[in-house]
Amino acid sequence: MKEFMFYIRNEKDAKKSLTEDQHLAFIKQCEVYIGNLKRENKLIAAQPIVREGVVLKKTGNGWIEKDITVDQETHVGYYHILATDLEEAIKIAKDNPEFGYVPSATIEVRPIKTKEVETGFVYPISK
Repeated sequence: MKEFMFYIRNEKDAKKSLTEDQHLAFIKQCEVYIGNLKRENKLIAAQPIVREGVVLKKTGNGWIEKDITVDQETHVGYYHILATDLEEAIKIAKDNPEFGYVPSATIEVRPIKTKEVETGFVYPISK
């Protein structure tokens, strides 16, 4: 099995348009999705990301800290999963409940590099 990361993005604060009942239904669908991935031994981690924070950038001798704003597309969560290949990871991502509740949702599916070929260094994961 290979490791993949799903980066979930939404435009602005897209979930604010959901009613309380719709938001609760969305959360419950996420719990089912996560439960299914756990049962299939395909989930390493999954967590929503709070929209507060900063983006750091190194410039010359200093740093720029820019607040994360919700007036643009932003990351709202991630899933760290196991799949046999990219095709299976994409199939798993397509089942994510985000698509059913937030029309602007996108999920970036990326393979994770677990080992350096040149040095043999294996990147640690928490268990």
